[in-house]
Amino acid sequence: MYLMNAVKTILVLSCSLVWSVTTGQLRFTNEMHSLHKAIEQKFLISGKNYYREHVEKEKNERPVSFLWPLCGLIQSANEMELVSGVKGEFNRVLEIIGQYYDDRPPAPGYASYPPPYGGGDRFYDDNQWIGIALLDAWSRTSDSQYLSKGKMIYRFMMTAWDTATGGGLYWEEGNLKTKNTCSNGPGILLAMQLHKATGDKIYLDTAILLYDWVNRHLQAPDALYFDNIGIANHRIDHRKFSYNTGTMLQSALWLYEATGKAEYLKNAQRIADASLHYFYSTGKFRDNYWFNAVMLRAYQHLLKHSKDLKYLQAFAACTRHALGKEKRADGLMGKEKAAADLVSQSGMLEILARLAFLEKQFKF
Repeated sequence: MYLMNAVKTILVLSCSLVWSVTTGQLRFTNEMHSLHKAIEQKFLISGKNYYREHVEKEKNERPVSFLWPLCGLIQSANEMELVSGVKGEFNRVLEIIGQYYDDRPPAPGYASYPPPYGGGDRFYDDNQWIGIALLDAWSRTSDSQYLSKGKMIYRFMMTAWDTATGGGLYWEEGNLKTKNTCSNGPGILLAMQLHKATGDKIYLDTAILLYDWVNRHLQAPDALYFDNIGIANHRIDHRKFSYNTGTMLQSALWLYEATGKAEYLKNAQRIADASLHYFYSTGKFRDNYWFNAVMLRAYQHLLKHSKDLKYLQAFAACTRHALGKEKRADGLMGKEKAAADLVSQSGMLEILARLAFLEKQFKF
């Protein structure tokens, strides 16, 4: 009798574990598809090949979205194609981004607002995020148009470099007030992707130049990263965001892989441990979903060099908290009474797509 009861207990526990793992594995995938459907229903403008910025139109809001949210959507599209096998989503978003193309001197790039609607300023980081997604898509598909567009964005971003504060890239074209981690970190990543794709040493040299500059000026004593440095007074903006730390963690990993120098991997490990404590130890996200999506890219890359799942487990826990506490009745993410914005939705969509891919291999 004792043996039979023990066997029954084991069977019940085993079935419970299988159910838990199965539903857990399905959750991120199902949530990804659900959120993608809600985004298309709520943000895509009927009859136009554009998205809107917010679901609930704000006072004086422009007719279509700025470029930044599309930087998140195109990366999300790449991850969704990777995990679900859906084809055409990446090119569909890229076609919309093409309407933001601006060929003004000194180099072509993408404007913050589409020229057919009046255009806007050009931000180096917006272009870099798109470039990163393009090179990720090139790595996945070998489609030469992605590599060509990535090279164009690199040429544009290098117009942001000068010797003020010893180097580094500005954040916004024509605005010489600050140089930011958010325009240098992704610049390193794009350069490293191009180096891997082409073997051209100029890209590696650029990445090292920018990496050294950021670490010299904007890495905090705790290994995280400050936001920017003022050009006129060299004043440091001490705010710390997950996306800045994420790009620099991933930059260190790329440089370690390219050079074999242990110093890069050592810095990456310091950054990863510091970020885990600062951003994810409370079980909920500190900042915008999209910022955290960039951090997840780095944690996913770290798996090549560390099999410790604590970073992904903590991140997945924060994601589950957000799904449990911040999912709206309309299927979007965020507080019910706040205006739902496309940047945040695209960030969570990327998070869910990446976790959907990872949950096929690991238990969170």
